[in-house]
Amino acid sequence: MVWAAEGTSMTEHDRKVARVAQQLRARTCLHPLSLRKRAASHQVPKPRDLKYREDKLDVSDLDRILDIDVEGRTCTAEPGVTFVDLVAATMRHGLVPLVVPELKTITVGGAVSGCSIESMSFVYGGFHDTCLEYEVVTTDGEILVTTPDNEHRLVHEMVHGAFGTLGIITRLKFRLLPAARFVRLEYHHHSSLGAYQADIHERYARRDVDFMDGIIHGPEHYVLSLGRFVDQAPYTSTYNWMTAYYETTAERHEDYFRTPDYFFRYDRGVTNVRPRSKLGRLLVGRFLHSSQVLRIAEKIAWALPADRPGVTVDVFVPFSRFAEFMDWYWREFGVYPLWCVPYRPAKRYPWLSDEWYAGLKDELMVDLAIYGYRQPPGKNCYRMLEEKLMELNGVKTLISFNYYREDEFWRIWHRENYAAAKSITDPRNLLRDLFSKTCRATHGLE
Repeated sequence: MVWAAEGTSMTEHDRKVARVAQQLRARTCLHPLSLRKRAASHQVPKPRDLKYREDKLDVSDLDRILDIDVEGRTCTAEPGVTFVDLVAATMRHGLVPLVVPELKTITVGGAVSGCSIESMSFVYGGFHDTCLEYEVVTTDGEILVTTPDNEHRLVHEMVHGAFGTLGIITRLKFRLLPAARFVRLEYHHHSSLGAYQADIHERYARRDVDFMDGIIHGPEHYVLSLGRFVDQAPYTSTYNWMTAYYETTAERHEDYFRTPDYFFRYDRGVTNVRPRSKLGRLLVGRFLHSSQVLRIAEKIAWALPADRPGVTVDVFVPFSRFAEFMDWYWREFGVYPLWCVPYRPAKRYPWLSDEWYAGLKDELMVDLAIYGYRQPPGKNCYRMLEEKLMELNGVKTLISFNYYREDEFWRIWHRENYAAAKSITDPRNLLRDLFSKTCRATHGLE
């Protein structure tokens, strides 16, 4: 059975895409271009970012679920669909996406462009790894349909993590899996990183849980959160007001959630929940969730510190180098809690360079989220992390502040594959190239 969203048809979708393509074909100006969307931006606001001065292409109406194939366990949606709406729609059929990012208003298009993973990623990789097909509009107005094995397979692979620099994704088809109504969590508490690593590796090898992530509360307190779908629950929890979810993991040994509440348990923030004070939470905590915080930050981005910005970054460390990284991290940063997400890349990604892969010996990585850390005077913590990751053959997301030199950047990302895809999807460079957009324009540099 294929369920079609009420009031939405492929004909209506085709009209939207034709409008976008026509606007791009008609564009003669070579001034950089970015997209106007309905959902809040989930990139870290940067006061000098040139995107605030760029021309905008309005794609805000590309926000509908087009169909849910219940028997085939797939969904087709426009890029502006938020995961909170997607989960609500698929749960009506007992299905969910294989990877659901932690914040309600992350969109399916944003999850591909910005490298979203979560607690099912130790099995399925990133959300992009679950995608079967994209529709991509090039900046010359050509409409491509990409799959992992058709003539546009390079574009299909390279749009992941490209931050919108390789054309405009206008439709996605991705996999779903069966889901129960509830999730049961059990928390394993460890006093050493060695025991924590052993527990992670055992669960990764056995695959006997549906979900795995954790919170590192300090150098002597590591919590591994293991979840399973269940049909019944003796109670259910929500943490949308006075208590932040991550705080509960320090004390609890078990918890139950309705499945959607589990997926968005971090929606008030992962470890950087605002407000921090009990009084602030009492007054506005119920209303101040991730999308509101992001919209406020975007509006006041001009007033945020540009020279010593707060640290909000995900770093991906090979599992065998986990202890080495943490030993350095405790010495140089010493800040906790950290969110820890084991992540298995589903394949060798063509957007990472051959040189980078030559140094990788692991099939499992850990994503460590450092959120809300204030940089001390005299330190560039972002640059320190970049240098350490280059030493350990790790990588970081590009959603925040980046200080890579161009030669360093292209030793990690695959310059030749990126250039080949760029020549197809954006030959006039209207969307900037990946290095320029993430490492220069964000600092106000052309």
